[in-house]
Amino acid sequence: MIRQLILAATRFVVGGHPNWIGTTPSARQRIYFANHGSHLDTVLLWSALPDDLRRATHPVAAADYWGRNAVMRYFSTRVLNAVLMSRDARGGDPLAPLRAVLDRGESLIIFPEGTRGNEELPGPFKGGLHHLARDYPDVELIPVYLDNLSRAWPKGSWVPVPISCSARFGSPVEAVAGEDKRGFLDRARQAVVALA
Repeated sequence: MIRQLILAATRFVVGGHPNWIGTTPSARQRIYFANHGSHLDTVLLWSALPDDLRRATHPVAAADYWGRNAVMRYFSTRVLNAVLMSRDARGGDPLAPLRAVLDRGESLIIFPEGTRGNEELPGPFKGGLHHLARDYPDVELIPVYLDNLSRAWPKGSWVPVPISCSARFGSPVEAVAGEDKRGFLDRARQAVVALA
């Protein structure tokens, strides 16, 4: 019930209509990766997916923020179906919770910049997307550009502003033999930029 109210409120305030430009909704296992400019990003991208895909798709959220107390943890994991990832996994694999989701055959939503930005275009991507793409070659990588969200709910604001936002889903990013990590991450970032 809470989930449906949040999805309805998000659609009412900022829209969030999906635009499937280079792909179509599919039950195939995927990693959706997008620019990150607002706390609304997760909700908007997740709500842009059809109901059946949403049930098997887990947004990735920073444990230090979304798991910092019982209310935030409940909201992120129970309402939004998120998987929490530590940004400071000393001595461990910070991607382990994400790998567990992929090992179950489910999908992920990630924001490879690692934190929210204030710019229209995404900043440099961190290495996690590369490691997952390398270790799960059968998982489809779908770039997504989230339009206007940094304006709808910028850093430091307490409430969102009613601005029309959308989620543009691009063509899958394919692996290239012999490509190094930086080359892959730059190409993945460019796939998101091309949807802007």
